[in-house]
Amino acid sequence: MMTSLFDQFASPSLMGIPLIAIAIALPWSLFPTPSSRWINNRLTTIQGWFIHRFTSQLMLPLNVGGHKWALLLCSLMIFLITINMLGLLPYTFTPTTQLSLNMGFAVPLWLTTVIIGMRNQPTAALGHLLPEGTPVPLIPVLIIIETISLFIRPLALGVRLTANLTAGHLLIQLIATAVYVLLPMMPAVAMLTATVLFLLTLLEVAVAMIQAYVFVLLLSLYLQENV
Repeated sequence: MMTSLFDQFASPSLMGIPLIAIAIALPWSLFPTPSSRWINNRLTTIQGWFIHRFTSQLMLPLNVGGHKWALLLCSLMIFLITINMLGLLPYTFTPTTQLSLNMGFAVPLWLTTVIIGMRNQPTAALGHLLPEGTPVPLIPVLIIIETISLFIRPLALGVRLTANLTAGHLLIQLIATAVYVLLPMMPAVAMLTATVLFLLTLLEVAVAMIQAYVFVLLLSLYLQENV
């Protein structure tokens, strides 16, 4: 039973060839592209309005130097939202349930923010490791603690996204299995369970969008400390 539950998180393959690359590249083909017309259609207009609002909100606490990251962060959030939402469809695979993929996003971007801080303002970047007014006996201990917390950041980014999506998919599968088993024996209970399943699916849609936003928001906060 446990094997069947976690089989949905295994990377799909065809004739021994992993298909995760197709699962990652497919969302980009679904986005509407601007046309050469003076007036775009409704879908493109809504997409442009959403990107504009999100970028304005994300770049609000950053100075001008951090605005160079607007395109990267906005593209990353749209990409994560699309992958997470497509993963809720039946017979699909969610690449963001793989910790390796999420760490592949988190570690390079986090490391880039740290390198930018060390290059542009090394004193302020290193100053985060030691709070002002720290007693002298506690200085070595606090430096070690702050250094550990700094290196835990990318791990927290990747694990948070993986754990939330994995837990949601497992809950949906468990409740869907309960509905299938209870339907012949207790139809009333099965219908009640199906209602819970529908509400949980709506919750997972919200979680898919919120977790993508939180991932990008935390990256922007790390960037804010170093620019």
